[in-house]
Amino acid sequence: MPTPDGRGETDAGQALLHLRPPSAVIGKGMRGASVLLALGHAVALSTAAFAADPAPGTHRIAFISSGPAAANVENFAAFKRGLVENGYIEGRNLVLDVRWADGKVANLPGLVSELLDAKPKIVISTGGPVTVGAVKAATTSVPVVFISGDPVAEKIVSNLPRPGGNLTGFAVLAGDLEAKRLEVLRELLPRAKRVAVVWNPTQVSIEPIVQAVEVAAKQLDFTVVPWKARNPGELDAAFAEIQKVNVDALFVIADPVLGFERERIVAFAKQNRLPAIYFWREFVEIGGLASYGTSLSDVYRRIGGYVDKILKGQKPGDLPIQQPTTFELVVNRDTARELGLTIPFSVLQRADKVLPP
Repeated sequence: MPTPDGRGETDAGQALLHLRPPSAVIGKGMRGASVLLALGHAVALSTAAFAADPAPGTHRIAFISSGPAAANVENFAAFKRGLVENGYIEGRNLVLDVRWADGKVANLPGLVSELLDAKPKIVISTGGPVTVGAVKAATTSVPVVFISGDPVAEKIVSNLPRPGGNLTGFAVLAGDLEAKRLEVLRELLPRAKRVAVVWNPTQVSIEPIVQAVEVAAKQLDFTVVPWKARNPGELDAAFAEIQKVNVDALFVIADPVLGFERERIVAFAKQNRLPAIYFWREFVEIGGLASYGTSLSDVYRRIGGYVDKILKGQKPGDLPIQQPTTFELVVNRDTARELGLTIPFSVLQRADKVLPP
């Protein structure tokens, strides 16, 4: 089977959140007053936070992501919860300046410049190496705490124990998880044969990961049907081609860009009655069948600890890059029922979370 391999830069978003009302950016899967309030609050922060210098004893922190706010409500809430756990509360001793690029990576330098003009004490950078790169290019003095996939392979830092300079943060991708995720898929689908595997070819070090998936698939008696997708247009093309072939399941290799597209990916799988396993819990919460991977909300919450250390005088370059420590298996019984599947007891017994509760 040929592998589609298009060209083009990632441009997944809409207009910038801080220029739009919250109703304009809520994804199809985001519902409820709590989401509206959360996004409305993010808008208020991003437009009004620069109105005045913070009061004495108040810390100004900048937050920037290449992704969309609507797909990161829970993670952003976990980030703020981590700040509160370490004693930093908005309106009391903390001002947050927030920017979301909504996938428009060309806008990142301008947004970073805007945030730095307000003289924050720390910049929080999420959304992968493209966001960290924009921040890194703009400042060598302001401490930066980032979340990225594999920061050494992405050439963000030279090593994990002592990153040096003004950078520290968290790694969220682990290549060996892909084989374990395939093992869970085999448990869920003992008779499945052909699996459509989608990955982003622009991800650093992706080829060894793809090779590891192919080796694991062979050991598990899966035939891999590969498709590349580096942006939303190529994802649509991959979906169109997958619909033309006979596959039993969908497997998405972990990638931040594809993570931002989770609503479209889950909708495609459900519309085509394709069982799928994903790399983040957030896929399952909007109707995906299962996930196994790093707990993003745990990583976002742990940022607060590094913020506290830096504000108390530790140099970011002396703080080791933290690797994933919490992995979770999540399954959705309602989705399994819709697909006519029974989740094996062995999977339910190991699951960290079974939806619906």
